[in-house]
Amino acid sequence: MAAKAVCVLTGDVKGVIYFNQASPDAAVVLSGEVTGLTPGQHGFHVHEFGDNTNGCMSAGPHYNPHGKDHGGPDSAVRHAGDLGNIVADANGVAKVDISDKQISLSGQYSIIGRTLVVHADLDDLGVGGHELSLTTGNAGARVACGVVGIAKL
Repeated sequence: MAAKAVCVLTGDVKGVIYFNQASPDAAVVLSGEVTGLTPGQHGFHVHEFGDNTNGCMSAGPHYNPHGKDHGGPDSAVRHAGDLGNIVADANGVAKVDISDKQISLSGQYSIIGRTLVVHADLDDLGVGGHELSLTTGNAGARVACGVVGIAKL
């Protein structure tokens, strides 16, 4: 059975991201747009908690149900929530088109109710050699976030 979700990103940066999953075993496809970014790459992650009571900071760390180090979306070792980078053009607009098999919209590893976060800086995908590379990808401040919710089918 297909599942759909949506996330409205708020903060200094804004956007709407749609999530579609054709079946429980299929990849989750993310699509949408983020505006108000500085041109270039920005870390894009699912964080553990759907709590935005203290802005994006209360979302906690990256969603990491398997206790692994941070990595890129194609890395053998990564957090489930590591979705890599989105790229903003010269006008600060990033078009999102991501397909990922480590997240789900149903079952034990569902991201429904968790927070999607856009970071200020490039995610080094765990290979930057910085002390934060293996936890956050050294992606910097959280410039926008929103809770992933069930969308109307």
